Amino acid sequence: MHYTLHLTNDCNMCCKYCYVNGENICTMSIDTAKKVVDIAAESKKSSVGIIFFGGEPLLNKNLIYETVEYCKWKEKSCSTMFHYKITTNGLLLDDDFMDFSTKVNLFIAMSHDGIKEAHDKNRIDKNGEGTYSRLSEKIDLLLSKRSYAPVMMVVNHDTVQYYAESVKYLYNRGFKYLICSLNYAGNWTESSIKVLEQQYKDLAEFYYERTLAEDKFYLSPFEVKISSHINKDTYCHERCELGKKQISVGPDGLLYPCVQFVGDKQYSIGDVNTGIDENKRLELYNINEQEKESCLQCAIRERCNHYCGCLNKQTTGRIDRVSPVLCAHERTLMPIADKLANKLFKKRSGMFIQKHYNDMFPLISLVEDSTKPRHK
Repeated sequence: MHYTLHLTNDCNMCCKYCYVNGENICTMSIDTAKKVVDIAAESKKSSVGIIFFGGEPLLNKNLIYETVEYCKWKEKSCSTMFHYKITTNGLLLDDDFMDFSTKVNLFIAMSHDGIKEAHDKNRIDKNGEGTYSRLSEKIDLLLSKRSYAPVMMVVNHDTVQYYAESVKYLYNRGFKYLICSLNYAGNWTESSIKVLEQQYKDLAEFYYERTLAEDKFYLSPFEVKISSHINKDTYCHERCELGKKQISVGPDGLLYPCVQFVGDKQYSIGDVNTGIDENKRLELYNINEQEKESCLQCAIRERCNHYCGCLNKQTTGRIDRVSPVLCAHERTLMPIADKLANKLFKKRSGMFIQKHYNDMFPLISLVEDSTKPRHK
């Protein structure tokens, strides 16, 4: 279980595709954060994730420090152990925060859209200036201390032509774990989807080459679809379990089933004072779990991400109505990923087989990476 703390809806950037409403700035108090930790501890789960999110969470560093300190204190009197993650645009990363992250094992994910032409198209500051050049030293700092930090990349309709080049750029900069997602709310057309298809074909070749070279390289679109190809009907990793796997907490203490619902009070499922409203959570979950009528006859529905309620809401305004862009994306990506998987399997690639057929691989890989000497 994860609790995502939206520390503030304020940000030092003004990304064009951002869904966060930053008009009325609100910042979470330490009392609210402590109450979230208390709720998590009362669940008596052995492990709970605390995710620091925004806006830009590093605008509120002291709250991060105090929340982690409270978690450490709480662990002394409960059976729950806490682990930590932050998603940041990277501009406010510094040596002190990196040292803190190492000390408490806080996992850092940086948002970056790749080459300058792609990144600066949408990831701008409040003066309308691109942020690509300012992030170069921040990437060096992050990877020098957290060499396996993931990077989060958004592909927009107006940057899709740079997709493959941007992935290769981020890989060559040192990122080995790339989480790539579309801005499904963008102005996608039949033409831009065709461009996306060619980009995925180019990326499939790159993934093939890197896998045969035995590189530890994670590219989320292919990893997810290859897993669904191999595991067929038993595959369930992409299923959105609205409010069951994670709870998002707004700066004002209201609870939501996912990050993209924060601020839309009709989807609130409780607050930090009264706890989770199980009836409301179950109601939303059941609505989301109902098979969508438009998907009933679809051959790939068990492998598709159409169950993502927050994504559907973002693009169609309803959690039970599937985004047509999502549908086009899944039908574009899946055949390419399946062909890639078959090609790698026939090659009997050691890295491919370990990654997708050995359940112990994530643990083995973590041990290997943790004991590998760091090059300065």
